[in-house]
Amino acid sequence: MDKSEAALGTGATSIPRLAWITGASSGIGRALALRLARDGWTVAASARSVDELALLAAESRGRIFPFPLDVTDKDAVNQTVQAIERNHGDIDLSVFAAGTYFRDYAVDFDSARFRTMVELNLIGTAQCLERIMPAMIARKSGQIAVVASVSGYVGLPGAASYGATKAALNVMCEALYPELRSHGVKLSIVNPGFVDTPLTRKNDFPMPFLISADEAAATIADGLAAAKYEIVFPRTMAVAMKLLHALPARLRFALTRRMLRPQA
Repeated sequence: MDKSEAALGTGATSIPRLAWITGASSGIGRALALRLARDGWTVAASARSVDELALLAAESRGRIFPFPLDVTDKDAVNQTVQAIERNHGDIDLSVFAAGTYFRDYAVDFDSARFRTMVELNLIGTAQCLERIMPAMIARKSGQIAVVASVSGYVGLPGAASYGATKAALNVMCEALYPELRSHGVKLSIVNPGFVDTPLTRKNDFPMPFLISADEAAATIADGLAAAKYEIVFPRTMAVAMKLLHALPARLRFALTRRMLRPQA
């Protein structure tokens, strides 16, 4: 086990390391920031909400430091990373969890809303990767995790925009993984199912296999410690989605048509 893997363990034998987490003001990002802080990491937490970041930092008892950021602003991404490195040193682990979610349908499809989703979920993540990868490649060390979703496995009614961005993240990371590994940099794609967060609480339909953000954070931390490429949970949800994708189109659409919901 190398130093970065030890630091992702229980915290009893960990050494101080620096993690940068985007989307840290709520949901999975927030829960993971607190989990890593408890495990002995120093955490640079980024999100757009200054107030929520301040509350998170206060809860961490001095291990989480707020760095407000809108990841869709490329200049701000560069300035934020510079500030983190200036104040805390090299970033050993980056977790890109910033993203948003809304449901969309053919009857009200809006390309402007689609662009908003792409700019935050996909372009924002790409801008963070662009800034963080060169330093890790130069050092021949470091670890990156990108949070996508099992929604990226298959097209689901209501998730045209969201699923498209998460599918793109999966393909992007799969393409980058071999090259990054050749430079000594670890890369993970995180594909959650339904997690209890402020975004999923807006859903008006049953969410099977729903888990808490704390459970999600624990699974991610364990997966990062094991240097897994894909960290996917809950397992039952992931298997169901992969099986759905593997079905012939006729059968797959017969099932997804049952997921259609009446439009107001």
